[in-house]
Amino acid sequence: MKAKKIIAVLLAIALCVSFAACGNKEDETKTVKVGASVTPHAEILRQAQTAMAEKGYELVVVEYNDYVIPNTATESGELDANYFQHINYLNDFNANNGTHLVVAAEIHYEPLGLYVGSDSPADITAIPEGATIAVPNDPTNEARALMLLEAEGIITLKEGAGLTATVLDIESNPKNIKIEEIEAAQLARSLEDVDYAVINGNYAIQGGLKIADAIAVESKESEAIKEYVNILVVKEGNEKNEGILALAEVLKTDAIKTYINETYGGAVVPMF
Repeated sequence: MKAKKIIAVLLAIALCVSFAACGNKEDETKTVKVGASVTPHAEILRQAQTAMAEKGYELVVVEYNDYVIPNTATESGELDANYFQHINYLNDFNANNGTHLVVAAEIHYEPLGLYVGSDSPADITAIPEGATIAVPNDPTNEARALMLLEAEGIITLKEGAGLTATVLDIESNPKNIKIEEIEAAQLARSLEDVDYAVINGNYAIQGGLKIADAIAVESKESEAIKEYVNILVVKEGNEKNEGILALAEVLKTDAIKTYINETYGGAVVPMF
């Protein structure tokens, strides 16, 4: 009898431990860790933190100042997702790096702008002969910058170059413009050293520039705008995870749309 009682007590203890462990597991904080560019992506994500908390998730935002580490960290599982890039950059990155990253949600686009350097005419029609125009040096954004310059009649690209255009695809350059390729993150700072620069929306904001300051801006109807939507990205297979679905839903709410419109004055445009 004593043996039976001992066994019963042990079973009771085991059950209690089991239930306690299960209870603790349910009480664990669910975390969604997202890598983002400082501006505007990390700022937008922080606006989503309260709503995510209401859904039972801690949204952790990790800031990056480059276009590579957020993707490699998402691929490795260090990050659950990232939010800093557009679709074409993602496709190019996957092709060149063997990564398996996919779109979880389309959030916004940032029109490129042509900004004026020191002592240069602030008139698109008065760009001087031999002026230097800096453009992003990564393939997808360089093509986009060159398409903007073409749309403004500054250069002409070879037929069909489109979203794969490089400086080698410039067919005519009547003002002998010098195209200087510079890392996207450095373009705003480069304005002191060049006549003009085509700058990504997020880096223009970080550099204290406003879209209203640009002398040329991508048209909302342009091919580039349609192809350069900024996206929430995850590793393939994770796009239906509950935390990712919750974040995608929060990022497409009216509250986030209002924040974007009121904060960035057209430099960031919601796609929902």
